[in-house]
Amino acid sequence: MAKLDIEQFMHDHYKVEDFAHLHWSGNFQEYLDMVLEDRRIARNSFQRIHDMIMSFGTSQYTEYKKEITRYHFFDDPISNGKDAVFGIDVHLMKFVNFFKSAAAGYGTEKRVLLLHGPVGSAKSSIARLLKRGLEHYSRTDEGRMFTFEWVDEEASEILGGQKVFPSPMHEEPLKLMPVEVRKDFLDTVNKGRKEGEYKIGIRGEVNPADRFILNEYLKKYNGDWVKVLKHVRVKRLVLSEKDRLGIGTFQPKDEKNQDSTELTGDINYRKIAIYGSDSDPRAFNFDGEFNIANRGIVEFIEMLKLDVAFLYDLLGASQEQSVKPKKFSQTDIDEVILGHTNEPEFRKLQSNEFMEALRDRTVKIDIPYITRLDNEVRIYQRDFNPEKIPHVHIAPHTLEMASMWAVLTRLEEPKKSDLTPLQKLKLYNGKTLSGYNEDNVKELRKEAVREGLEGISPRYIQDKISNAFVKHGDTGCVNPFMVFNELESGLKHHSLVNNADQMDHYREMLAATRQEYEDTVKNDVQKAISLDESAIQTLCSNYVDNVKAYTQKEKVRNKYTNKLEDADERFMRSIEEKIDIPDSRKDDFRREVMNYIGALAIEGKQFDYRMNERLHRALELKLFEDQKDQIKLTTIISKVVDKETQEKIDVIKSRLIKNYGYCEHCATDALNYVASIFAKGDSAKS
Repeated sequence: MAKLDIEQFMHDHYKVEDFAHLHWSGNFQEYLDMVLEDRRIARNSFQRIHDMIMSFGTSQYTEYKKEITRYHFFDDPISNGKDAVFGIDVHLMKFVNFFKSAAAGYGTEKRVLLLHGPVGSAKSSIARLLKRGLEHYSRTDEGRMFTFEWVDEEASEILGGQKVFPSPMHEEPLKLMPVEVRKDFLDTVNKGRKEGEYKIGIRGEVNPADRFILNEYLKKYNGDWVKVLKHVRVKRLVLSEKDRLGIGTFQPKDEKNQDSTELTGDINYRKIAIYGSDSDPRAFNFDGEFNIANRGIVEFIEMLKLDVAFLYDLLGASQEQSVKPKKFSQTDIDEVILGHTNEPEFRKLQSNEFMEALRDRTVKIDIPYITRLDNEVRIYQRDFNPEKIPHVHIAPHTLEMASMWAVLTRLEEPKKSDLTPLQKLKLYNGKTLSGYNEDNVKELRKEAVREGLEGISPRYIQDKISNAFVKHGDTGCVNPFMVFNELESGLKHHSLVNNADQMDHYREMLAATRQEYEDTVKNDVQKAISLDESAIQTLCSNYVDNVKAYTQKEKVRNKYTNKLEDADERFMRSIEEKIDIPDSRKDDFRREVMNYIGALAIEGKQFDYRMNERLHRALELKLFEDQKDQIKLTTIISKVVDKETQEKIDVIKSRLIKNYGYCEHCATDALNYVASIFAKGDSAKS
């Protein structure tokens, strides 16, 4: 292995000036000058998070005639999409609106933000995104923030014999401003504020330890606040969950081993010897989750599992924006309180009359499962793709079929008798269906109030796809059948399948998904067989000639006998029947085709069969029907194949590989499967 010169490597890849930039320190006046130059420095936590989300940009799209905003922050650009959240943009808009309202001071800053939804619906992912985003944002110039520390070269008793005493709750330096002069100070600094700029505000006072030190220095200097400032060093604050700076996480544990001091801090008994009293705030560890999350965000995992004692602290922290450390006065905090919970826990909260105060202080945002197929597929593509699993080929439609079943389990049964769950899924995914427009689909969504709050979670799908890779990865290819088997066998042991009706429903949806795959793979093979462009073009020309003769009541010339004959009705119907055009509608369809060709001719354009999707499909199916008997597809499963047929089969296989993403292995499987379907059909006919 080649030698590595670590000094040269660090010189090329590590910039000391970046470290220095993030560890800037200066005096109070220098900090004030920066704030006046850029008021964003003094933002509160809600304003900072809202600006952080908006800094990644937005885009708009229309769904069901409604303008939807997509916030690119939820694509997780920081971690290259690792925690990207798809398919719930409407709910994420409500989520961002909470921060927009709180940033403007409209009242939601005094609420607990509660993400509510079924297991595996991305609640934790959203919380992780916010925390990671805030860490990243605090390292940028746009998101820079500052705190302070007390310094005394004489290591005086005020600092307990230390030369440096960091603010234990990394407070905003402007909070050192005396309450008596704040109004005049804020009026002065906010005078030149531009439109759209935040107003600089100072809310509350510093924590008990900083307050004690401030008062002691004021006594020392006979109330001269300017002299006190000589002991204040302002420094850059970079938020970090690992370093417990501005980002906290609290998770319920065993009640016997947990008390509320984990939220609000506790006395440091070793320091009592230094300061002489357990009521001296300098002897207190302000290291509870509420304390260390000051200026940032605290996440409560499974919040409603908390003991009642913890919820009392939560009430004060949200409404009063303060916490009560043991033996000390109310301490002001500036942080976002984010909780998440599942539905059974939330129902318990609703039915508990003693929790009324918490319910009143909570803003609930629903985070449901995805109900749009395309977005569900994206979840699994992120984990199962050629980059992450280069040695195993994923057969076409594998992830799509797993996603389809997952979405089907989450949809409510359509109230319209002429609509199947699978058709409903396709409508939600943007497909068109005769008799349904955007308004109808919007109505379908409105009437299904619990859609997305029940069903199979993405975690179950991910686990079963992983199982398929472990069991069948040595074959070099994983196909939908392998995944179907894993999905079905796992249901027996699924802890969230509570009753027989639910099990029956899931199996019924799996059967519908298997049938859809059968149709899809047949379609792929049919396309591969009828991929001969010249043959389709010839078939199309023949059809158009006959339709033209029929609609204009003319004769068509037979290319073999060169005689004029009537339009070939049997031939035209053999194509039209492939796309379910009834005899009563044939004239309308034929006129539609001729009118379209005529309109193109006026514009000087030539008709191409690919321009009409329905006709294109009908021609493919007709060509497939004409050719499948020549190819003798059913002979594949008999294992007795003559040379000529084998050559034709190899051509179809190569088309599946080249044009439809199959590999040698899954192309063979697909052909065998489709051949067995036709063999069953042939035996049924006989």
